[in-house]
Amino acid sequence: MSRNTDLSSADLRTSIFIKGARANNLKNVDLVIPKNQLVVVTGVSGSGKSSITMDTLFAEGQRRYVESLSSYARQFLMRMKKPDVDFIRGICPAIAIEQKTTTANARSTVGTLTEIYDFLRLLYARAGHTYSPVSGNEVKRHSVTDVVTHILGLPTGSRVYLYAPLTRTYEDRTLRRELELLQQKGYTRVLDDDEVREIEEVLAENGPSLAKTLNALDDHEELMVLIDRFVVNTEDEENNKRIADSVQTGFSEGSGEVIVYLDHQNWTAWNNRFELDNMSFLEPSPALFNYNNPFGACPTCEGFGRTMGIDEDKVIPDPSKSVYEGAVAPWNGATYGSWEKDFLRQANKFDFPVHTPYADLTREQVRVLWDGNQHVGGITDFFDDLGKKLYKIQNRIMLARFRGRTTCHTCRGGRLRREAEYVKVGGVAITELLDLPIDLLQKHFLELKLNEHDSTIARRLLLEINNRLQSMMDLGLSYLTINRLSSTLSGGESQRINLTRTLGSNLTASMYILDEPSVGLHPRDTERLVKVLYRLRDLGNTVLVVEHEEGIIAAADYLIDVGPAAGVHGGEIVFAGPYAAIYDEATESLTTKYMTGRMSVPVPAQRRKLTNWLTIEGARMHNLKKVDARIPLNALTVVSGVSGSGKTSLIKGILYPALRRELGEGSSQAPGPHKSLGGDLKLLSQVEMVNQSPIGKSSRSNPVTYVGAYDTIRNLMASQQLAKIRDYKPGHFSFNVDGGRCDTCKGEGEQMVEMQFLADVRLVCEECNGARFKKELLDVRYNEKNITEILDLSVNEAIGFFAGEESIQKKLQPLQDVGLGYITLGQSSSTLSGGEAQRVKLASFLTREKQNEHLFFIFDEPTTGLHFHDVAVLLDALNALVERGHTVLVVEHNLDVIKSADYVIDLGPEGGRDGGHIVFQGTPEALVAHGVGYTAQYLAGVL
Repeated sequence: MSRNTDLSSADLRTSIFIKGARANNLKNVDLVIPKNQLVVVTGVSGSGKSSITMDTLFAEGQRRYVESLSSYARQFLMRMKKPDVDFIRGICPAIAIEQKTTTANARSTVGTLTEIYDFLRLLYARAGHTYSPVSGNEVKRHSVTDVVTHILGLPTGSRVYLYAPLTRTYEDRTLRRELELLQQKGYTRVLDDDEVREIEEVLAENGPSLAKTLNALDDHEELMVLIDRFVVNTEDEENNKRIADSVQTGFSEGSGEVIVYLDHQNWTAWNNRFELDNMSFLEPSPALFNYNNPFGACPTCEGFGRTMGIDEDKVIPDPSKSVYEGAVAPWNGATYGSWEKDFLRQANKFDFPVHTPYADLTREQVRVLWDGNQHVGGITDFFDDLGKKLYKIQNRIMLARFRGRTTCHTCRGGRLRREAEYVKVGGVAITELLDLPIDLLQKHFLELKLNEHDSTIARRLLLEINNRLQSMMDLGLSYLTINRLSSTLSGGESQRINLTRTLGSNLTASMYILDEPSVGLHPRDTERLVKVLYRLRDLGNTVLVVEHEEGIIAAADYLIDVGPAAGVHGGEIVFAGPYAAIYDEATESLTTKYMTGRMSVPVPAQRRKLTNWLTIEGARMHNLKKVDARIPLNALTVVSGVSGSGKTSLIKGILYPALRRELGEGSSQAPGPHKSLGGDLKLLSQVEMVNQSPIGKSSRSNPVTYVGAYDTIRNLMASQQLAKIRDYKPGHFSFNVDGGRCDTCKGEGEQMVEMQFLADVRLVCEECNGARFKKELLDVRYNEKNITEILDLSVNEAIGFFAGEESIQKKLQPLQDVGLGYITLGQSSSTLSGGEAQRVKLASFLTREKQNEHLFFIFDEPTTGLHFHDVAVLLDALNALVERGHTVLVVEHNLDVIKSADYVIDLGPEGGRDGGHIVFQGTPEALVAHGVGYTAQYLAGVL
């Protein structure tokens, strides 16, 4: 049943209305969406939420935008696929913030994405003060105004003489030649040893000193040319202008230096050069602080912050060992063991603790171990020595073993040239701010004290910086640093960072479409997100959020529920109205049933008995505080905690690579610092990380191929009578090899048109009209359907369609079991969300039937994109893996998953530096009884 269809009563000023939307599975939907409200669009996976928000509303908003562009862009407009809708009226300019890692560019960071770093560069360029690293004094250049102000401040009637030292910039110019040139310029006098002399008189002497080059003159022989002389009179404007002109001339003649004499008794030197302590400094400018500009980038790493060098993690593979215990890997063994013996022998001379674990050494002790001192050589000296003897093959092999990407030794990861570190605002260099967590960075700027002049310059810049930092705090990103690479962010983090930039732009009267911004957020942080969405709404924007998180649904001004089920059984509006109305009327909406408590994910009747364990001891990667974790085998375990508490460091950074190494699978990733991994490892045969990365790099990859069903389907099509007559082989029905696939689009079904400065446009192939195969191949049919029509079937439809083909049904069934019955067999993997891709991988494991294997599965937030109703289906699939004898570990915030676990490891209590502790390990009931931490607080409400 569709609701909210009275378009006649809708007001274009207050509403957006959609008439006859038919994109994908939408069934001629009519919908009125109120403007300037927080509108949440929800429903089971595959019900049509994205079809309404992205494929209809945003597509139309984008199309109208392109209409306003140049004729070059518009020539593709008629070929662009318009949304399948009768009309949309009242639409605002649309901005979509999707769940995608923004860029893989190694130069892109959190600071550049949020524009915080751009404002920081400007702040340091305009309000920064340069300090000498030698004396610590501020470097200043004197301006013409400074000198004129000094002169006019002298007593009225004072006789003032302005001199400029003779320059020494020409190696071969003699003093005679220099004096002659000064005469030609109109100067007549010089100061020679405190005596004013005529240049004519000096030249007439014709002494040997006149043959000297200027660079050969001693300091006491230095001559100064008289630029001008005048009497101080502040009332004489003409005289004041003359003074300013003369000072400017003096700076020019004296290479930036002038000397002001008062009656030839007292003198003051003024320097227009940016120098101090015999050092020249660069003046602050935005380019100096830009690591994407060759002028500002560190010359060694070219602005990347990392270079190829000696990798500390390879040299010290086990930081829990001391130097005495062989912590320095290249010094182990007979060949190079003399370096270790020498270090141990000399250590008492400089009080080095050889029995202290490397991880517990102070920064100064680590520096001595690496750089050595007057008593002994360090690790760096060892590798330098190897580098001098590269003619020996064993030295080349040794260097190759310990090389890797490491922090640049020149800029120490700051990315900027050394001169940028001399510039400070409030006594702090810009490089000192890059690795501060957002909460500490915000504290720094809130407490920043500037003088009146600098405050005036920095006021607007600090306002922009503080606004963006506050938005990041509100969005639960307090643990990030502005130097964090954007390629290392999760989809949810990227989306919330884009939201920070959006809030900073202060756009109004726009429509924002957000795709599950709560991904990766603990329920504690979800409350903060709601406040940010309200701020966006209160600016005068329409905020559409596709969401399944209970906290955000409950915060909606207006709720749209799409359903009632997925795929062909969805595509209708089952509820649309103010959120409060869900309690007023009976409805078949699954969302309202879960929100009102009429339906819920059941708590397991009993927990599994835990007998076998894995143990991680001394985990201290990133913010982990030497934690010891126990993980049960043959059970469903959940690792929970607020964002930034250390979950990823513990599981993805330490457990996964360490387990791969222990099981002999090898890993390109070295495990993070930890003391040991132990327990019943012999029971495990393999470890699998099931994350949200795409299931295939090619746009031709699809779910039916991934689970291995397509090979059987191709064989089935090749066995049909017409296929045998025409000698079609199974390969003809593949869109990955030449033969049966369309030669124009190479089996893609689409062609890409490059738009240069705009996003590339994908258009339906004109040759095959999106069928992917040649026309003659479509003559082959099974059950009245050709290969293209079969690939257009949903998984649910295909299971019924292949009723007589048990082998195909068996491979498709797991897709239905994990809640993906709505996706089509041939759907491109590039169109699957991260959560859908993850569940396709889960389905592929459910098809495996190997006996006597015990896999350790790690799932990273598998509930992404899942409705309450779908979570129950997912839990059935995860429990099915456990029942088959496997171990499942899930990193998750969803309370329904946490309450269904056999065992919970809760990290925290906060994120960032205040996290990294294990708050609790045990059953969900025991966690609630323990009562410590945010997870226990929220879990109590669902148990």
